[in-house]
Amino acid sequence: MLSFNVRGENIEVTEAIRAYVEKRLSKLNKYFEDAPDSIAHVNLKLYSNKNAKVEVTIPLPYLVLRAEETSPDLYASIDLVTDKLERQIRKYKTKINRKSREKGIKNFDLTGPSEGVQDAPIPEPAEPSDNFNIVRTKQVSLKPMDPEEAVLQMDMLGHNFFIFEDAETNGTSIVYRRRDGRYGLIETDE
Repeated sequence: MLSFNVRGENIEVTEAIRAYVEKRLSKLNKYFEDAPDSIAHVNLKLYSNKNAKVEVTIPLPYLVLRAEETSPDLYASIDLVTDKLERQIRKYKTKINRKSREKGIKNFDLTGPSEGVQDAPIPEPAEPSDNFNIVRTKQVSLKPMDPEEAVLQMDMLGHNFFIFEDAETNGTSIVYRRRDGRYGLIETDE
């Protein structure tokens, strides 16, 4: 069952806004029936140009769901981000269940062991300088998966690269989005 942590930046989160967020995101509960209690972190931002941005992150034991939308209407942004999350969940479950059927395994839910993924660090924009200051450090727990699952997780998170443990070779690998829109794979020699 989902619980909600709703924050606002440059906007006061009223009971009406909180109720609307909870009502719209509660429709995702049907995908979390077997999941442990999960928290949907919702961040609402109002910009000076009157655009509203809604970011939702739902960390799960083996999966991190994340979506964001910006529009002139806060309520429309909430609707759009909910629809985007639902599409991500359906796409991910369909792909995992298809792979499971190929391997002769029963269907998995969003917390199943075959979906082991963690959030990969997002690189900060590099500024040309003589010294290299590390401004952020992040620990990741690598979960075994195949490169296709890693690309799917990378796309769901909106990242340009994703680090994972290759289920076949047990080595650390990286998938990344190339400038031409296709994907690359870096494998380590171990």
